[in-house]
Amino acid sequence: MELNEIIVSRAIIERFARKFSQGLELDVAIVGAGPSGLVASYYLSRAKAKVALFERKMSVGGGMWGGGMLFNEIVIQREAKRILDEFGISTEAFQEGYYTADSVEAVSTLCAAACRAGAKLFNGVSVEDLMVREEKVIGIVINWTAVEMASLHVDPLAIRAKFVVDATGHPAEVVQVFQRKNRVTLKTPLGTFQGERSLWAEAAERSTVENTGEIYPGLYVAGMAVNATMGGYRMGPIFGGMLLSGEKVARILLDRLGYGK
Repeated sequence: MELNEIIVSRAIIERFARKFSQGLELDVAIVGAGPSGLVASYYLSRAKAKVALFERKMSVGGGMWGGGMLFNEIVIQREAKRILDEFGISTEAFQEGYYTADSVEAVSTLCAAACRAGAKLFNGVSVEDLMVREEKVIGIVINWTAVEMASLHVDPLAIRAKFVVDATGHPAEVVQVFQRKNRVTLKTPLGTFQGERSLWAEAAERSTVENTGEIYPGLYVAGMAVNATMGGYRMGPIFGGMLLSGEKVARILLDRLGYGK
């Protein structure tokens, strides 16, 4: 077979254009393809919701890749082990209630499962704004991360979604830009973005799950973005709360969408 470079180019352009066009109107737009975003997209897509993830970096997985200080092992507590079991990710008991997993296997498996369930993933894409109508978030405004990094004046494109999830981790980028541009009152203790506190794993893991949910009509937070928004603590290289938060926001949204369990 003789390879034709133009056919290669045409295949990439046409297939991406089709995928991108199909992602212009969504049930759920998830910003950030870290552990909570990947888990949420898997459960939502498995239930046939129309979902896309938008990740500003080229790689997905957030901080899970690096484990703790580049030791690529992560810790999962007993309560969250069932999620890794469901994905078929290997775990090893360390001591009572604590399990370890290889961070590379965990991230790659979560990503593959989300994509195979039907979620569309757009990497190298940044969310620079939100679409708002009558005090409700109805979508996101996106551009290439490279455009943002180069400070080029290039107008963005819009994606409409019934619900938006900020799963961008520590920065909670979507929540911050939304509040800055609209001066809205959020469903937080002080009505504003709080910023995360210092490390306290037990409190952080608990609050990540407890506070996962809607913080403004149409806008939800999951994963570490929860603690950053609500003023909670950080937890370090234990990821059970992230997984459980992704599962919880998916469950909430499936109920809102009428898809059931």
